[in-house]
Amino acid sequence: MSAVNMTNAQIHPNSTHSTSSPLPDTSPHINPITGPAMDLYEDGYSDPVYQAKARILNHAIQDIGMGRYQWYLFVVTGFGWFADSVWPLLSGLILAPVVNEFHFNGPFLSLASNIGLLVGAVFWGLGCDIWGRRWSFNATLFIAGIFGLVSGGAPSFVALASLIAMVGVGVGGNLPVDSAVFLDFVPGSHQYLLTILSIWWCLGQLLSSLIAWPLIANYSCASASHCTRSDNMGWRYLLFTLGGITLSLWAVRFFIFTLLESPRFLSGIGRDADAIEVIHKLAEFNGKTSSLTLEELEAPDRAMPGKRSSSGERRNIISKNSKYDTGHIKALFATPKMAWSTSLLIAIWGLIGLASTLYNNFLPYLLSSRGAVFGDGSLYITYRNQVILSIIGVPSALLAGWAVELPYIGRKGTLAIASGLTGAFLFATTTARTSDQLLGWNCGYVFFSNIMYGVLYAVSPEIFPAKDRGTGNGLTSTASRVFGVLAPIIALYANLATAAPVYIAGALVIFAGNLALLLPYEPRGKVSI
Repeated sequence: MSAVNMTNAQIHPNSTHSTSSPLPDTSPHINPITGPAMDLYEDGYSDPVYQAKARILNHAIQDIGMGRYQWYLFVVTGFGWFADSVWPLLSGLILAPVVNEFHFNGPFLSLASNIGLLVGAVFWGLGCDIWGRRWSFNATLFIAGIFGLVSGGAPSFVALASLIAMVGVGVGGNLPVDSAVFLDFVPGSHQYLLTILSIWWCLGQLLSSLIAWPLIANYSCASASHCTRSDNMGWRYLLFTLGGITLSLWAVRFFIFTLLESPRFLSGIGRDADAIEVIHKLAEFNGKTSSLTLEELEAPDRAMPGKRSSSGERRNIISKNSKYDTGHIKALFATPKMAWSTSLLIAIWGLIGLASTLYNNFLPYLLSSRGAVFGDGSLYITYRNQVILSIIGVPSALLAGWAVELPYIGRKGTLAIASGLTGAFLFATTTARTSDQLLGWNCGYVFFSNIMYGVLYAVSPEIFPAKDRGTGNGLTSTASRVFGVLAPIIALYANLATAAPVYIAGALVIFAGNLALLLPYEPRGKVSI
């Protein structure tokens, strides 16, 4: 008997057509609706019918296995991580030559970028729980690519900041949507791959740094005096290149890969028949077959007295009913345990967002200014160091994917350890007395911060239920972006020539890591619903 049929048999021991309660000999340790505990919400979920359906769909996807579709999805969702790395980092990469040309206060460029990222996180994160994943999945990269390409021709700082903010609107939705998309189709046995997806984030850092190195170093003004557009084309070439790459990635998503709508999302809005169709398309793409039927998926509706079958609540994704209400947010706080978990995740994202944005956005400036003290603060050395730091991040993604599956450590332990070490290396950078020492400490910081982010990007969507996952991802991303907006404001009124921002960032990261240990859910060995 398949896992799907076993679940259905537990719900209806006598007949799949039965609408009566399960037989009284059901084990007292097995919920008569949801079956045996096998998912993250093993102690029960506020919506038992949805939980039962999610388990049925999970079994079906597990039976199909990790196949061609999921590996293709690993690549195209990775494009979102890539974009989320490239574009927020860009305001730091182009900061020095843009300031030389337009003569403005540097943190304002970072502020514009983070405002756009904030808007994108709210709009796309919450929106993908209304109109589905496919629209958001295909639109975010397109918006980022178009505005990124156009920003290379910006005639003034105001135009550049406005265009970079629009890039942020697209980029801000990538991680909230793409992590939800990936979890919707990956078997529970391979959920750890969500952590390894951060390797695309590292590759984005590496590629943008490799491209920026020759362009910024060779096609930039040496100083702010007499800096004309024709002498300072490097940052424009960089924007043209990265905008073109982002548009190419969107084209692969839109024209080559066909994203199926999330079956758990479809079932959650009453479209069980469409969810079954997606499961069978997934199986066919992977060269498999699935025995899941509509009758089996609707069985939990019939097992709950007074509940209508989902087919009676059917609605289109884009319709007059496609409006957002607070139901998705309330669902994330439905029980004290869920409320505590959601609140902690929002706090962790916010604290790390403030710390890392404050530090990362000014990393090239910090390397340059500290290097200048040591006599080697040229653009060439600065961007060479940036490439070295980007290379360091690649193996950290693989290590993170291995660590989250370790017994007794899991997601929470890996996040706490990586956060602690990230903070420690941030503190250590203040002790550097040579440029090489500073680079060495930053290598340690980048290595462990990439592990930290890889786990953070994965553990949040793993904890949130699929029907509210976009909203949950949107809330956590919004917290990060709100504090990201505050970081350049702080920089405008703080003395960046001191080590104070580093101490603040290090303390915040360590504190956030300790908060991770308080999370009531540990996704290791559990299947997300």
